[in-house]
Amino acid sequence: MAGITAALRLAENGARVQLLESRRRLGGRATSFADKRTGQELDNCQHVVLGCCTNYIDLCARLGVSNQIQWHDRQYWFEPGGRESIIGPWPLPAPAHQLPSFLRARFLSMGDKIAIMRALRAMHAMDRADLADRTFADLLADLRQPASAVGRFWEAVVVSACNLPAQRVAAPVAVQVFQQGFLANRRASRIGVPRVPLARLYERAREVITAAGGCVRLGAKVDWLDARSVRVRGADEPIHADRVICAVPFERLGSIVDESIRRDDPRFDRLSRLTHSPILGVHLWFDRPVLRRPHAVLVERGTQWLFRKDESGRRLHAVVSAADGWMGLDESRIVERVVADIGACIPGAGKARLEQARAVKERRATFAPVPGVEAFRPGAVGPDERGLVLAGDYTATGWPATMEGAARSGTIAAAAVLGRPAQDLLVLPLKVALGPALLGLCQRSV
Repeated sequence: MAGITAALRLAENGARVQLLESRRRLGGRATSFADKRTGQELDNCQHVVLGCCTNYIDLCARLGVSNQIQWHDRQYWFEPGGRESIIGPWPLPAPAHQLPSFLRARFLSMGDKIAIMRALRAMHAMDRADLADRTFADLLADLRQPASAVGRFWEAVVVSACNLPAQRVAAPVAVQVFQQGFLANRRASRIGVPRVPLARLYERAREVITAAGGCVRLGAKVDWLDARSVRVRGADEPIHADRVICAVPFERLGSIVDESIRRDDPRFDRLSRLTHSPILGVHLWFDRPVLRRPHAVLVERGTQWLFRKDESGRRLHAVVSAADGWMGLDESRIVERVVADIGACIPGAGKARLEQARAVKERRATFAPVPGVEAFRPGAVGPDERGLVLAGDYTATGWPATMEGAARSGTIAAAAVLGRPAQDLLVLPLKVALGPALLGLCQRSV
């Protein structure tokens, strides 16, 4: 996605671009595949976009696929036993727009709600730079959050948004989720779910780049590159260019970037400090409708989210973020656990018979946003501003490993190639609500 974004922004600004993709489909980790077992096109894992993801939303608009994102204003939380709580906006200004529904939510005690509201107020005013070396769990302890509030609310949000549990995730990353995604603007927490398999969102990139005089080559495996040349496996001659943007995952850089660049560019010294966090996606087909809501948050279960993938609710997609404890399980055991979580929380689900299932493990789904990680994330350019340009959600975007982070990194890389400030091309974040801005409660930095 970082590479697609960079290529589009450069093509729009008059550059002739060659986009080289090793796979047969665009999208990288946020794509889909033709599954031989089920005979269907399946996403690697369900990806969603929030209303605060302004650069990813802009990318969809540039591709002409905005109408393929279905937006939801409400979140549906299900407890074991089947009790449901709905959190959504009321006709109030942010950050109070979700307060009435939050107060009515039954999965939290009144004591938990008071503690959470007190902590959210404190997070509004926090400067994330002051939290650099702390975990979110440390911060929650300082804010006197009860264990029940941590398990039922904070953990559910943070694991899904950051792909790490509160005990491991860096406090600034987690706080950003609440500052920008919950509190700053009424539209920020809206959930957008693609209506089509992910790969179809990016197909039009080929048309746009080609129309601008460039090209997209699928199945082009790069085995070496430097700041001006790229060698594709099996090709007789390298491709020469004015600039090269390397938009591969960080773990692949060492195998394809020229040794002299890795030796002389200090950005590469720090990459070894980056680690991964896995995600598990499980596709399920039942013999009858199971989920009547568009999605569900399962409270205090290993399976965190369910998404309805058809109108009837027979086909579901389950997501397990920070899935380290699941990676060693075989598919049958994974499916057994997920179905048990669904049966425990979704009313009537126990009567449905599972007809088919497909588990997809993404062992290297995201970089792990642990404390101190920002110091290791490289910039788009190094000491030589005309040298190799890096793009990817692991670069210094100010965002965790999300589709928004990838879109931001591609935009920043394009700006570097064009010799322009990144802010010239980046889409501004949603405006901070007037109320908290006047009260001095919002941290506006990105």
